[in-house]
Amino acid sequence: MKGLKVYVRFGMVIALLLIGYFLLVRLFGWHENPWLRLLNGLIVGFGIYEAIRLRKLEKGKDFEYFDGFKTGIYTGFIATLIFVLFMGVYMFHLDPTFPETIMSGWMKGYFQGPGILIFILMVEGFASTIVLSLSFMQRFKPSWNLSKKHPQKA
Repeated sequence: MKGLKVYVRFGMVIALLLIGYFLLVRLFGWHENPWLRLLNGLIVGFGIYEAIRLRKLEKGKDFEYFDGFKTGIYTGFIATLIFVLFMGVYMFHLDPTFPETIMSGWMKGYFQGPGILIFILMVEGFASTIVLSLSFMQRFKPSWNLSKKHPQKA
């Protein structure tokens, strides 16, 4: 049950930070600049890293690779789903001209409505979650290096 609390809590915090960052950028009128989305990756990466780190602290010596990977995946997927839900409400109800503005400079002649942007956000979020979880688990995975316990003499 503790694992569930970790990734739900961190997933919601990441999503709230992403929403807050988007609204802050929107406040200054920079929300149509796709380069400012790079900070989204840092926010998600930091949140997943901290969720895995906390999970490792909770489990102690019983921590296994799958525990950390699962925590990272669940954390990122929850954050992605909440953020995509927010963006769906934003694009369909609050600012219906936003998708047209983004798509006109990005994919000329392929405008399919806000649905394609929601799909792209979801795929982007899921893909970055998997890559970040795999990357961070290289740091957190238990070592099988036997030379640390019994160093060999040269």
